[in-house]
Amino acid sequence: MFTKFGHACVRLQDGDRVLVIDPGIFSEAEAALSGATAVLVSHEHADHVDVEALKAARAGNPALTVHTHAALAAELGEGAVAVAAGETFDAAGFTVKAVGGEHAEIIDGLPGCPNLGFLVDGLYHPGDSFFVPSDEVDTLLVPASGPWVKTGEAVTFIRGVRPARAFPIHDVHLSTIGLEYVDGWLERETGYARIPAGASVAL
Repeated sequence: MFTKFGHACVRLQDGDRVLVIDPGIFSEAEAALSGATAVLVSHEHADHVDVEALKAARAGNPALTVHTHAALAAELGEGAVAVAAGETFDAAGFTVKAVGGEHAEIIDGLPGCPNLGFLVDGLYHPGDSFFVPSDEVDTLLVPASGPWVKTGEAVTFIRGVRPARAFPIHDVHLSTIGLEYVDGWLERETGYARIPAGASVAL
């Protein structure tokens, strides 16, 4: 089961296996992390990781692991596991491959920080990047807005990955009219559909 928890946060659940990706400050992180056994964090920006919510989740479940790039893992401390692009590992019983490596540029080389995308059993969460992996992707999560996002690039991203279906993420910046506008372009691509925050679909 796949559930969107707002902005860039999603939750994957199969029985008692619960994996959360990018629980940030705009993402109902506390609810998303409830019962989670592992977390993937693409990079350190607050809209992708709510550090206080993560600490609270770990206090309630010391076995909770957080997988992210080395610099952020060192900052998060105990329970954080450093992973690098190209590595395949297990998280909450799911097979995960880290890909990419760099945050998309906004301007002048900024923000210039690491960013990992995650492939989880056919689902691809790119974090803040339009990195196209060589792996086959069944379900693509498409960044829809942000200072580094251009709608045409989101369309090109979908076409480059060629998933069976695609759902938007990273969209808290958009008004209702903005969501309709972006969806109007992305819906031209095969398999694209919007999932409201809090809604779930079977994968």
